[in-house]
Amino acid sequence: MSALSATVALFQRDIKAVIRSRSQLYSSMFTPLLLLVLLGTGVSEGLDPAKLPGNGNFTAYLVAGSVVMTAVFSSTFSSASYYRDRDSGILRMLLSAPHDPHWILLGKSLAGVAIGAAQALIVLAVAAPFVDFEWQYGIPLGIAVCLAVVLLLNLFLGGVAQAFASRIQTMQGFHLVMNLALFPLLFFSGAFFPVDNLPMWLEILARINPLSYAVDALELATYADSSAAFFGLAIDFVVLGGLAVGVYTLGVARAPKLTFSGK
Repeated sequence: MSALSATVALFQRDIKAVIRSRSQLYSSMFTPLLLLVLLGTGVSEGLDPAKLPGNGNFTAYLVAGSVVMTAVFSSTFSSASYYRDRDSGILRMLLSAPHDPHWILLGKSLAGVAIGAAQALIVLAVAAPFVDFEWQYGIPLGIAVCLAVVLLLNLFLGGVAQAFASRIQTMQGFHLVMNLALFPLLFFSGAFFPVDNLPMWLEILARINPLSYAVDALELATYADSSAAFFGLAIDFVVLGGLAVGVYTLGVARAPKLTFSGK
């Protein structure tokens, strides 16, 4: 086979793989369209420091969103190890051990949760000395709230990532579906602009968005000087706690597909 023939064959192979991977094909088209509609509307309608709750310090306001964004990125990238282990045969070897497969999945998933939580907390620790936080509950209690929120958020995201990874055959499709599912939620969680002044349909979406409650709790602990214009810590922890336990349990409950073909 000539070099040109080999090049054409590999080109055709990858094109066919994308066409056959419906999740990858659809997500690659819908994600930019969603970001165009949702982010464009949010920036034009909601990004006004004069409308910010609290002291109006936009840099301090963004810290909570940056912490949540770090957790979202980490949950996506950490789950890539699932595909590496599966395609290299390591996962098959691990699951052949005399243990319940769910314990193996739990160990891998908890490692991703720990990495994500550590990265998110590092972002908060690095940012804290350089911004004007209110710490309305005091620094010790505020830090404790942040620790709890970051842990619950990463458990929730770890469950989502594991649920997708056990159902989607390709790493490319997994990343695209995760982006399609999580990035619109991130942009309309109050992470980058307040949700109160958005059009009603976007405000409703923000209030049923799980990430909104993580951002809300982090802002209450660090940025806000009162609970006005926020959901409140009680509601935040009820929602995050319920989702963390429920989604994470569902995520690790499904046995994985061990090969690219799913056999």
